[in-house]
Amino acid sequence: MIDFQADLQAIYEEMVGWRRYLHQNPELSFHEYRTADFVATHLRSWDIEVRQGVGGNGVVGLLRGGEDGPTVALRADMDALPIQDEKNCAYASLTKGVMHACGHDAHTSTLLGIAKVASKRRAELKGNLVFLFQHAEEITPGGADAMIQDGALEGVDAVFGVHLWTPFPVGSVYSKAGPLMAAPDEFTIQIQGKGGHGGLPHQTIDSIYVASQLVVNLQSIVSRQVDPIEPCVVSIGSFHGGTSFNVIAETSSLSGTVRTFNAELRQDVKQRIERIVQSTCEMYGAAYEIDYKLGYPTVVNDANEASRFFKVGAALFGSEATQESPLIMAGEDFSYYLHHRPGCYMFVGAGNVEAGIIHPHHHPKFDIDEKSMLNSANLLLGMALDYMA
Repeated sequence: MIDFQADLQAIYEEMVGWRRYLHQNPELSFHEYRTADFVATHLRSWDIEVRQGVGGNGVVGLLRGGEDGPTVALRADMDALPIQDEKNCAYASLTKGVMHACGHDAHTSTLLGIAKVASKRRAELKGNLVFLFQHAEEITPGGADAMIQDGALEGVDAVFGVHLWTPFPVGSVYSKAGPLMAAPDEFTIQIQGKGGHGGLPHQTIDSIYVASQLVVNLQSIVSRQVDPIEPCVVSIGSFHGGTSFNVIAETSSLSGTVRTFNAELRQDVKQRIERIVQSTCEMYGAAYEIDYKLGYPTVVNDANEASRFFKVGAALFGSEATQESPLIMAGEDFSYYLHHRPGCYMFVGAGNVEAGIIHPHHHPKFDIDEKSMLNSANLLLGMALDYMA
């Protein structure tokens, strides 16, 4: 198998520079116009075949190897989040209210590094590499499915992806066969009561009271209605109601998320939420509306490709640093690629307590240990080359 480690090490500082530029210039989901141009310009400069506007703002690069063999796709996401960057560093976001708080800037820069290195040694490749730079991972319906529908996986035999993950220490890598990341669904509940004077509650239907009962009742789904050994989360993330201290609120709203791994349980929880909302509102005479959106499917790794991860990871980082991942209750639209092709999604440790890199994903002070980018590049390219071999 071709050894690219020295080549990747040689461009590490360049990768860091790309990452910091993207970190300073983030773009929200479905608005990654400059980011897509940045990626496409670099790919073309290395004589890689480029297709822009794939499924929206997606960019697909094709590097044809010097010898016949399989075609392997590597994916990076490009979008940022609507969060104000609170870091005190030279590369903090320059866009108010928008930042890369999940590492997608580093994912993009890592894949660019792989593309540059591989392009210089394309004659040695026993197959082809496809670089999937995906838009809109953070917001459903996401960009993955749209890119697939637009031909992003045509001719591809296998697909691999990485998420830099600060809960895991830098130097470690994690994955597992089968289910890895949850299916993330979302819901909004609008409650219609009857407003009135705060001193005359008997003449009203208090929407805040009804919504409060719902917050409590919905928690019974996980605690009393789901098998305790089955992973499941029901969380209320927002509660809005009322305008004044002495007015009974006529309307209130709740929004939340459901996380599951089991497809049957996923539908069951949806039905239970609808039933609890109906019965609770009827009990107090309130009307309601539910908007329930099914998000991405569960990320399910191919068993053979997960075995490949443990082999490649151990060779690159050692067996102690190559670990079986716990189930992750976050969601990922990489799941769509795995519905169409065998592959593996992997986590590369990016946290570093000693360096103060301790904040979780989606935090306003989120950052990564940038050495994780080099580990990510070696793992992704290692998986592709091992598959080709």
